[in-house]
Amino acid sequence: MAGFSTVLHAVGGSWVGFTETGQASYYADKLQNRKTASGAIYKHEHHTAAHKKLPFGSTVEVTNIKNGKSVIVKVNDRGPFVKGRIIDLSKSAFRIIGSRSLGLINVRIEVLR
Repeated sequence: MAGFSTVLHAVGGSWVGFTETGQASYYADKLQNRKTASGAIYKHEHHTAAHKKLPFGSTVEVTNIKNGKSVIVKVNDRGPFVKGRIIDLSKSAFRIIGSRSLGLINVRIEVLR
């Protein structure tokens, strides 16, 4: 979406309550069973995500801005490294909040713990 920018909101010195808006994508099939930056093995069926800065193990609620659907994921990887994208979701997590045929969706994320 042209003009959709990343917005960051930090809360105190903690990541809990941190929010961000931007685009979400999902992992490519070729990454199935590969090691993530945290050392975990990526599986499409697990609700996991990649974020540039959030600590590994962070629990994040990802909400599709257009339809209001949400999914809870655990950060276990780094990325995405494409301008405007704030989070990469596992295929199963992406499917809960949007159609994979879209490829990208506009989301709001919030760190729960």
